[in-house]
Amino acid sequence: MANEKVRIAIIGAGLVSDFHHVPGIRVDDRCELAAVCDPNEQLLNQRKNEWGPAKYTTDYEQIANDPDLDAVIIATPNFTHKDIALACIAGGKHVMCEKPLGVSYAEADEMYQAAKAKGVRHMTAFTYRFAPSMRYLRHLLKSGALGEPRHFRSQRFLDLPETSWGWRQYKKLAGAGDLYDMTTHRIDFAQDLMGPIQSVCGAVKTFVPRDKTADGTPCAPSEVDDWSALIGTFRSGAVGVWEGSTLMKGHHNGGVGFEWAEVNGSEGSAVYQLVDPNYILVGKHGGTMEKSLVPAEFMKPVKSPRNPADGKPSTVFRYDLVFELVSAIVEGRDAVPGFDDGASAQAVADAVLQSYAERRWIDVPSYR
Repeated sequence: MANEKVRIAIIGAGLVSDFHHVPGIRVDDRCELAAVCDPNEQLLNQRKNEWGPAKYTTDYEQIANDPDLDAVIIATPNFTHKDIALACIAGGKHVMCEKPLGVSYAEADEMYQAAKAKGVRHMTAFTYRFAPSMRYLRHLLKSGALGEPRHFRSQRFLDLPETSWGWRQYKKLAGAGDLYDMTTHRIDFAQDLMGPIQSVCGAVKTFVPRDKTADGTPCAPSEVDDWSALIGTFRSGAVGVWEGSTLMKGHHNGGVGFEWAEVNGSEGSAVYQLVDPNYILVGKHGGTMEKSLVPAEFMKPVKSPRNPADGKPSTVFRYDLVFELVSAIVEGRDAVPGFDDGASAQAVADAVLQSYAERRWIDVPSYR
């Protein structure tokens, strides 16, 4: 494909695609938006005007079987991911899928095994791995600057309306709530930083019934968590603590919410914050955490066409998802994070659900 553009189809034309994936395609001249699929014809017609020339269809099977397409980005409801991904994989398409990969670890693993067997590139859209401060934190940790990793801490708080989440609040369609939607990201980058999680003790809670829509129309109450927490041990001997919720009043922050992810080592500590992703907090023994700008070489991946100085810092790093997918295709290598990473994070999340249901520690299946 040295002289051709990677032809990408987007399946799911909602806000995530509009905010993250289409801009990512636009800034990378190695690829093009070649097709768009969504079952909502009104939205599809809107995107025709906004996104420009491409093939538009309501049938994802057409995308899966189109020989003129190279890759797909799946940004649809959780319960549709597996069927769409398996169809596209069978059609020889490289696939990036939003998290969670499925509504259970079993579905996520099935997707990974199918992609692996077919030999296509596969990627889970774990956006926060691409945040500048997260990339630099990983460097500090892996280079030994923080000493021996001992502890990981994550808090992710949102201040969302207490009305219906639609399909997202039903187990059959979403799998879980905050745990799958938000905490799974933090499980993933914790494992990227600290290595595999070995065992967990977790809890989930539903505080709000969400039995009305924003306009007051009654609906079936929520079946999924709006708060989740876990304690985990890593195979390395390190430990971790995670908490996430959509009900934290005063943490709206213009829609970004609050995030604090910290690694404590034997020599120092470092903190990533989504509200300030171009800066990092670092502290050494006997000192105080100090804020500094992330070095230029960690602001984006090498050769990424994105200008780190353009756009909202908490948004623009997400464009590098497309850059990584296209780079993996062009270079003939695995994309990172892959479906294996997505399945591994979901194995941990499902262990949290089992832990709470059985009120005990659960060993996480050894995924790698």
